[in-house]
Amino acid sequence: MPSTPASTSSSASSTDSGRRAELDAVRVLVVVGLVFFHSALVFGAHDDFYVKNAETTDVTLVVAAVGVLWAMPLLFFLAGLGAWHSLRRRSTGAFVAERLRRLGVPLLFGTLVLVPVPQWLRVRADPAHQESYLEFLPRFFQIDLEPGKFPFVLQGEFFETGHLWFLVLLLTFSLLLAPVTHGFRSPANRDRAARLRDRMAAFAERRRGATLLPAVPLAVWCALAGLEEEYGGWHRWAYLLFYLFGFVFATDDRFRAAARRDARLIVLAGLLFCLVGVPAMLLAGDAAFTGPAPLAMAGRSLFGAAGWCWLMAIIGLLDRVRPARPRTGGREPRRWYAYLSEAVLPLYILHQPIVVAVAYGVVRWDAPIAVKFTVVVVTSFALLVLAYDLLVRRTGVTRFLFGLRPAPRAARDQVDQG
Repeated sequence: MPSTPASTSSSASSTDSGRRAELDAVRVLVVVGLVFFHSALVFGAHDDFYVKNAETTDVTLVVAAVGVLWAMPLLFFLAGLGAWHSLRRRSTGAFVAERLRRLGVPLLFGTLVLVPVPQWLRVRADPAHQESYLEFLPRFFQIDLEPGKFPFVLQGEFFETGHLWFLVLLLTFSLLLAPVTHGFRSPANRDRAARLRDRMAAFAERRRGATLLPAVPLAVWCALAGLEEEYGGWHRWAYLLFYLFGFVFATDDRFRAAARRDARLIVLAGLLFCLVGVPAMLLAGDAAFTGPAPLAMAGRSLFGAAGWCWLMAIIGLLDRVRPARPRTGGREPRRWYAYLSEAVLPLYILHQPIVVAVAYGVVRWDAPIAVKFTVVVVTSFALLVLAYDLLVRRTGVTRFLFGLRPAPRAARDQVDQG
């Protein structure tokens, strides 16, 4: 959706601005948090995770709830924001090709090579089933086609996309967005889109609290469609709303300014929705996720609204606290920032199989939960960083399989020498 004469200067500044380092840092923190999250599920009393400790605790429910509310929605929001900038630089066809390469290739590779591992370890946890990995693989790939579960149309007794459901949805949303935005490339539609964008941005600029409005469709959707535990606690199509909101948010700097202005109000609203919504969902019991009872629907509605508020609070507060420029010329921070920023997708793809594999051995120890949890987290982090650094980023083939761009030789040598 290229710029037009009808675009405001504010909009232009948004589209021409560089990457926001603090948002890339948030991506890294979310993936790091997922290691803690999935390690906690090993010891949780309310989750059917691949590997379970004999002794469980309810404390992990609190840890999980805090992350579920905002972490994955934030990743989809940032992906939508990135899609706007990507579509400005590319044709529709080039955007689709880039998404297939950056998301489709690692999704296919991860599903074939990495996702079967946690399922195999789940089966191996039963002493009656001690088949080897190669013996298990044919059972994993016994697949049925179920179009009604779109986009997760491939189903089976053991087959799953596992934690790569994020890539399935992100690729689906990108492919759905491409033809819609293609229709706005004609001059007439481009001008209409620019005028609509300008009106929305002007409204957000004038009205305090306007950034809370997207919480309404999210609240309605969560109440009516329910929540899905297997997709990070949110309904799969609720993530499409976050993705689209991110896409719109990127179109004009006035949305960013409004989020910065409303940050305190958004924090208060998010806390209020949580204080009322969490007890409502707990009281709803088993009906909380999908039940039609008024209390369950009210709890889900507040859950959806709170998720948006927490996300916007993070965006707005980060913008208020601008990171200081490094005093040493920035060479060292830039090098490690580039390293971590590029590592996000491979670390996401690798993290769950590694956590499950480590936990499979650790749960057999005779040790307190706190000790086991610490060992799982620390060991998983160490293996995750080693796997990325030694097995993924150093060759063109592995970079391609994990969705990375080819590394310029000079940049690669600079990181290697660091």
